[in-house]
Amino acid sequence: MPNSHRRTQGAANESTGTTSVTDSSANGSLPEICRDKLPFRGVVLLWLQAEAVAMATDLAEFVGAALGLHMVFGLSMWVSGVLTGVAAFTILGLQVWGFRRLEAAITGFVAVIMFAFLLNLLRSHPSTAGVVHGMFTPQFAGSQSVLLAVSIIGATVMPHVIYLHSSLTQKRIVGANPAAKRKIFRFEIVDITIAMGLAGIINLAMLATAAAVFHSRGLFGVGDDLEQVFGGLNQYVGGHSGLIFGVALLASGIASSCVGTMSGQVVMQGFLHRQIPIFARRAITMIPALIVIGVGFDPSKALVLSQVFLSFGIPFALVPLLFFTSSRKLMGELVNRRLVVAAAALVTALIIGLNVYLLASA
Repeated sequence: MPNSHRRTQGAANESTGTTSVTDSSANGSLPEICRDKLPFRGVVLLWLQAEAVAMATDLAEFVGAALGLHMVFGLSMWVSGVLTGVAAFTILGLQVWGFRRLEAAITGFVAVIMFAFLLNLLRSHPSTAGVVHGMFTPQFAGSQSVLLAVSIIGATVMPHVIYLHSSLTQKRIVGANPAAKRKIFRFEIVDITIAMGLAGIINLAMLATAAAVFHSRGLFGVGDDLEQVFGGLNQYVGGHSGLIFGVALLASGIASSCVGTMSGQVVMQGFLHRQIPIFARRAITMIPALIVIGVGFDPSKALVLSQVFLSFGIPFALVPLLFFTSSRKLMGELVNRRLVVAAAALVTALIIGLNVYLLASA
């Protein structure tokens, strides 16, 4: 079950990190500022890796949604994939009536995810002492646990969403003076705190449920196959818990897939000042996922590997973000404080270290 939560994070993480600093003061999204301030070759490399990250996410979320349909309704994976594509096009079509409608739809999906995993958490009766111990004494048990930790980080932070969030807030309320900008900035901090808090709660709910239902019974390899998770929840928890899990997987996959498509648009527009129709992008990025489904590749394994790939993309977003938001010339009064710079640098170094360790132990 730990593998399942990578799909659910995209829907809950439309804002992340210190991205909002860029939104509140600097004129442009993070990709646009990179385009203006960095050498052309560097911009192209950043664009290529950002597109690759967005496509990896899209593959994970699309396959996750198809797997959810497969488990809930018993459809074949191929039919489930086609229906997932139809659903994704429909959700993206809400932009015709304004972006707020699309936001409302994604928020609704997040509510479904939260309800589903919290319900299964309450039903599984995890050890409170064990949960508290695990929260405050993190530890690794070999390279496989590092792999899972890296994929959790990649799914929670989602580097392409850093680019997306820096663009979305550009067209919202713009501060007319420094005091107004600082007020908007404080609201954005609240927005980010809520988003990351929800992501943390979802993570906690899934990991605690997995520990209570599977780990306590010595079933350590169940998380490698989400269909086993589905059956195990029905068997050990009951009350259609597997069905609830499948619905959450479906909701998170569709919502996060749409977020990935929008991120790709922002990445191309920002780095290259070029754009293709969003429905064309949606059709193109569906192809790798449909190929994975068509050739019968293990969907659970594809999901994990794609989310690990996300973690490797985080430094490419965080390093420029930290650099630009620490520039007083660019940010003005909203420049990062030294404590923020130190904390962000430490987090970035930790993520890079985990990635290097994973590569070295592969």
